[in-house]
Amino acid sequence: MSITGLDHVLVGVADLESARATWQGLGFTLTPRGRHIGWGTANYCIMFEQDYIELLGIVDDSQFVNRLDEFLAAEGEGLLGLAFAADDAEQTYQDLKASNIGVQPAKELKRLLELPDGTVTPEFALVHIDSADTAGLRAFVCTHLTREMVWQPRWLRHANGAEAITGIEISAADPQATANRLARLTRSSPVPGADGFSLTLPGDVCTLTVTSGDRAEPSLTGMTVMVPTLDLPAGHFAAGGIYFTRDTFTVSVDPDDANGVALNFTLAQAPA
Repeated sequence: MSITGLDHVLVGVADLESARATWQGLGFTLTPRGRHIGWGTANYCIMFEQDYIELLGIVDDSQFVNRLDEFLAAEGEGLLGLAFAADDAEQTYQDLKASNIGVQPAKELKRLLELPDGTVTPEFALVHIDSADTAGLRAFVCTHLTREMVWQPRWLRHANGAEAITGIEISAADPQATANRLARLTRSSPVPGADGFSLTLPGDVCTLTVTSGDRAEPSLTGMTVMVPTLDLPAGHFAAGGIYFTRDTFTVSVDPDDANGVALNFTLAQAPA
């Protein structure tokens, strides 16, 4: 059992309620707020059919916050980490360990999710991956134990037309070395391109693109989501007075308007 694709992307935010309003304004439907049991963090999630975006903030700094405070102090708001999908966290732990990838044993995490008809407790099993095997990026494996609580039809439709995460942009001083490490972890093959290397995750539509940057440590710099037509995000942003740019295949929002995330919307399939 191994990584089966992208589960979700984490966005670290300084003010969770302000971030909720920002992403709602961008045309996303958000889940109700969730609170991690035993931790000082809470979230709002933006759900798609196979993956999702997690807006993560600190709500009690006296409790464990999994270094989110360090990230916000050093980097400011923005893309925090990647959660890879797996059907069985324990088996994936054993599989990755056998491949000499540094991992920590699977641990369960729960959060309280307050719904109009009562509070539920989604449960997950997480396998954290040593940074040496993620090229320095924050990454872990996530298995959903109560998937039906999180993937609900009422949260899957978005006014901006977003349907899935199709791209994560990564900046690295050595793009080839970074791509090779991520390829070993995800069992994918890096493909050289004009600007760097790309890896399409197994069983997924999401591609990791690694390009050259001047920072010593690789960093997550942008995210692309798929839409059926560019008119949906462009129309929503125009109506809401949100600055955006548009070319033939992409609508883009400035990071200042998306909690530090360079957010792109692209067509599900480029015209022939």
